[in-house]
Amino acid sequence: MNAEIMGALDQLEKEKGIPKDYMLEKITQALLAAYKKDHTGYTENVTVNIVDGEMKLFAQKEVVEDVQFPATEISVAEAQKYMPGAVEGDLVEVETKAKQFGRIAAQTAKGVIIQGIREAEREAAYGRFTSKSHEMLTGTVLRIDPINNGITVRIGTGTDKMDAYLSASEQVPGESWVEGDTIRVYVVDVRKSSHGAQMMVSRTHPGLVKRLFELEVPEIADGTVEIRSIAREAGSRTKLAVWASDPDVDPVGTCVGPRGGRVGAVVDELGGEKMDIIKYSEDPAEFVAAALSPADVLEVITYPGTKNCRVIVPDDQLSLAIGKEGQNARLAARLTGYKIDIKSKTAAEELEEEEAPLAEAQTAEEQNEAAEAAEAPADFVAETDEELVTLDD
Repeated sequence: MNAEIMGALDQLEKEKGIPKDYMLEKITQALLAAYKKDHTGYTENVTVNIVDGEMKLFAQKEVVEDVQFPATEISVAEAQKYMPGAVEGDLVEVETKAKQFGRIAAQTAKGVIIQGIREAEREAAYGRFTSKSHEMLTGTVLRIDPINNGITVRIGTGTDKMDAYLSASEQVPGESWVEGDTIRVYVVDVRKSSHGAQMMVSRTHPGLVKRLFELEVPEIADGTVEIRSIAREAGSRTKLAVWASDPDVDPVGTCVGPRGGRVGAVVDELGGEKMDIIKYSEDPAEFVAAALSPADVLEVITYPGTKNCRVIVPDDQLSLAIGKEGQNARLAARLTGYKIDIKSKTAAEELEEEEAPLAEAQTAEEQNEAAEAAEAPADFVAETDEELVTLDD
């Protein structure tokens, strides 16, 4: 190994941050593998060491009185030429002369350095962009696959750049792009691959809506207003539940902005996607009622211990509460986390009349069981209770 290669390793460490010792280890491993591949005979005792800046081959041999296997053994007299005072049983490293080893060493070192530069660039790109997960980035449409409509998006410029992939499934229905367009995307994930860092981006992810509102609404960026929940059907409608830490701040009005300017900017970016912004509430009934906006809600009945509820709306509001193809109810359910059963006022009253006899019968049955239990011998109840406890355990 000559001074040119050693200088290249020094420069690589300085500019790319790859430790010189690490690269030297890689070179010696590659060189040893190349030597073993090209040479027959026993090579397991061969190592590569750096001596005065030069790569040299050494064979480790055992000092013996009578040499039977020259590849692994050396006489006492010969060993003392390399290690004065060597005695039988010692291990001595003897330099091995191999044809064209200098040329092989130089070629191998250059190959490893080139590979090291590529690995360093991949690691650097991954390190720069892995922190961008779940963020919104602006890029340029680089190319569009005519077969699967996947879009390659160039993020960044110069050496600080990466190509992200926007699959057809992550594109908003109805949006159309051409090469050279500026595009905003949400980073779903940054992964390591054999070809380097791979960034997966989306235009349909609810996180894109959140980041757009953070960009347009300073109160969200500084934490005064929080987006507690988002439910989205990309290209059609999104529902947001917002909350303010300051009771004097109207979170909905803050997000809408003067003359609707803030929400309007988000809607424009998303190609006219409708936005329903509601006030978040810790009260499930109040939250569910607000989530069904723009429909009016008469009553929300929740069932403790479950995520089920029944909502009663005026007869003329039923279709509005459900929405076209069930979209309004579906988004409200996603936003709140509740399974919502929507009934018109008339249907709810009819259901109540149907359920009343059943409820009365159930109450009467429970009363009869209680009376029978009261009349039963005390030891029978105790045995039954004890038996139930055993079964429960």
